[in-house]
Amino acid sequence: MQTSTRNLVLAVSLTVLPVAHAQIGNPAFMAPDTVFEEGGVPAPQQSNTADVLFSRLLTEGGLAEIELGELAGDMASAPSVQDFASRMIRDHSDANETLAGLAAGNDIPLPEELNPHHMDVRARLESADSERFDLDYIRAQVVEHQKAVSLLVWEIASGQDAELQQFAAATLPTVLAHLEQAKAIMAELVSGDAGAAERLRP
Repeated sequence: MQTSTRNLVLAVSLTVLPVAHAQIGNPAFMAPDTVFEEGGVPAPQQSNTADVLFSRLLTEGGLAEIELGELAGDMASAPSVQDFASRMIRDHSDANETLAGLAAGNDIPLPEELNPHHMDVRARLESADSERFDLDYIRAQVVEHQKAVSLLVWEIASGQDAELQQFAAATLPTVLAHLEQAKAIMAELVSGDAGAAERLRP
């Protein structure tokens, strides 16, 4: 991982992980039906509104990453974009599988198909010509991973279920690495520097 990525992960970790540790079970955002352990501490595996919304939105994003990654596998021409798409399929499939297990334990129903926004993104990419596809795909990836970072940080600070908060904290460094790699590939595509993305490959 490149130095700038390490620094970004460290900065975010120092900002949010102490908050996460202090707020596991998060009494400030308790659901009305919160169950307490002895001493008034919320029991660890129970969800509030933030947990539910986080689980659904992150799943939607993960589904989009997988579908758009498969599309890029067919349509992308740059090797760095093809490699990135393969990584998206692998990493987001694993994350969605883990999240689905946690959500099932909280009776949180999850989406199973793309939302309208991601369907529009897919349609736009499908209609792109070969010269535009790589850059349009990577630009979308930068935006989507910025959203995912914000969502993970929000869950760490505002969630109530300890396992979902811990999942968000564990997933954040991977998503930050995805974001930095997408930015490097975009710079490569714009400037023609084929080594930019290569230096951020895992």
